[in-house]
Amino acid sequence: MKDLLARVWMNVVGRVGGPMTFRIILQPTMATLLALRAGLKDAREGRPPYFWALLTDAANRADLLREGWRAIARVVLLAVIMDVIYQWIVARWVYPVEVVIVAILLAVVPYLLIRGPVNRIARRWRRSSADSQRTND
Repeated sequence: MKDLLARVWMNVVGRVGGPMTFRIILQPTMATLLALRAGLKDAREGRPPYFWALLTDAANRADLLREGWRAIARVVLLAVIMDVIYQWIVARWVYPVEVVIVAILLAVVPYLLIRGPVNRIARRWRRSSADSQRTND
């Protein structure tokens, strides 16, 4: 098990250089853009920050997970496909656990980290612009 974890870590870190390095930037950027869009929508609808709601709202957790998955499924699929291609080019083999880890790191983590703060910032901005507009009226 220790050898497996060491190999996975070395292979994941090794992906930063070499062929297809552009995906290290492309996939988190795509996930971030999707998170921006979803966070702004959450703010307009007055919904709580996404990741916080996932952790605290057990009643709606399944719906939130389904919604999040629908939003990011294409980016995760792209991450999986590109990592399989990368592994085939570099190692001439595909390691499924590494594929999942890379897809989560490049697509899911940025989405989860960005969507909630965008929601909070947008709600504050909307509140402050609404307050300033009321004082001007």
